[in-house]
Amino acid sequence: MAKTSPSSSNAPQLKRSLKARHLTMISLGGSIGTGIFLASGGAIHTAGPGGALLAYAAVGIMVYFLMTSLAEMAAYMPVAGSFKVYATKFVDPAFGFAIGWNYWYNWAITIAAELAAVVLIMKFWFPDSPSYIWSAIALLLMFGFNYMSVKGFGEAEFWFSLIKVITVIIFIIIGFLMIFGIMGGEAIGFTNFTIEDAPFNGGFFAILGIFMAAGFSFQGTELLGVAAGESKDPGKTIPKAVSTVFWRILLFYILSIFVIGMILPYTDPRLLSESVSVSPFTLVFERAGFAFAASVMNAIILTAVLSAGNSGMYASTRMLWDLARDGKAPKFLGKLDKRGVPVNALIATTLVGSLAFLSTFFGDGTVYVWLLNASGMAGFVTWLGIAISHYRFRRAYVAQGGNIDDLPYRARFFPLGPLLALVLCTFIILGQNFQAFIGGEIDWNGALVSYIGLPLFLIVWLVYKVKFKTKLIPLKDCDFDKE
Repeated sequence: MAKTSPSSSNAPQLKRSLKARHLTMISLGGSIGTGIFLASGGAIHTAGPGGALLAYAAVGIMVYFLMTSLAEMAAYMPVAGSFKVYATKFVDPAFGFAIGWNYWYNWAITIAAELAAVVLIMKFWFPDSPSYIWSAIALLLMFGFNYMSVKGFGEAEFWFSLIKVITVIIFIIIGFLMIFGIMGGEAIGFTNFTIEDAPFNGGFFAILGIFMAAGFSFQGTELLGVAAGESKDPGKTIPKAVSTVFWRILLFYILSIFVIGMILPYTDPRLLSESVSVSPFTLVFERAGFAFAASVMNAIILTAVLSAGNSGMYASTRMLWDLARDGKAPKFLGKLDKRGVPVNALIATTLVGSLAFLSTFFGDGTVYVWLLNASGMAGFVTWLGIAISHYRFRRAYVAQGGNIDDLPYRARFFPLGPLLALVLCTFIILGQNFQAFIGGEIDWNGALVSYIGLPLFLIVWLVYKVKFKTKLIPLKDCDFDKE
């Protein structure tokens, strides 16, 4: 097998300053957000408490396999380019190119979405204030955290995420106290799990729809792979972070949905709203007797949004930097300052995110909706790329004489894990808007809006493949040099 050759360059390098606690919270920060604080209520209303639990548990298992697949590659080869590098080395350079730009675009547009969310949150307190003030302040905060050293970013994200984690823990504890009648009056028990059509409502297609929503909620866990390039002793910190992140996320999501489903009847129409004032968390806290629940939850959701934008800016900046360093983006974006921060890539990503956000002020926001839908699809395509890359990585490692016992971290259930994740990811991607094809006439506009990200990815992949005549790399020729 190919050996690592140390760099002889005296140029600035990324700083390996992220500890295991930073990695854990960065991954948590990208995945615990509005999906649990707001959208979980709609999931329960649509499919019932049992249907929502089933969908989130199934996606949680898929994410577990993806995380262990990513951890095996990242512990062996910790690079900031992460998925792009693995796809390039173990699948096909064209696939790696497309995955890299796909992931950068995914998070760059997500920054715009978070800016729009910040405006809505601040309007809760200041309804007559100009929108641009709050979006500008949020953008400056995100930029500032990322402009600091990577250790500064890690600390900011650690505390942002800690606020969310503590909130969910308190919510779960109070919820169980209410279920057993210790708080909020009489014991609720399993009453709301048996009313009308509960625990399952709407049949197979309702659960299928929640399956898609659950996938969006878990997006962000893969941030661990990008951060691996700046972590201390990745062979130890990455496995440690992976072993805790999955169980915490699954625990938080499953228990939170269980508590909401137990306390609030799925027939409550307020669960369909994504307003902070009727967030399922707010409703439960108010029922427990907390008068200022709406304002407190608004503040917490604000930190969740800033955290997601902060992590997104970090991930997209590192991916753009690595693309430039590899000659697949303008060269000036591949420069680092003396502190090891890719400032040019950071500025470019910030500008793209802010320009996408500005599109909401023109016309009816159609452009922004299309961008956001394409971004959502991009996240699932990245997961698909991780599964394919890991399957090829392990097979190539063994084909070149490697001993799997020598890997710093070994994913369990290979090859079942990545293959199952591959099937489920494909299922989610193809089922993004299955409603558009059900009924008398096909909703072509709805289908195009939902699936626009898929042809964009395929076009980028195929254009690069045709131009440079790239082919699937034989297992014996896969490059295991660590960058």
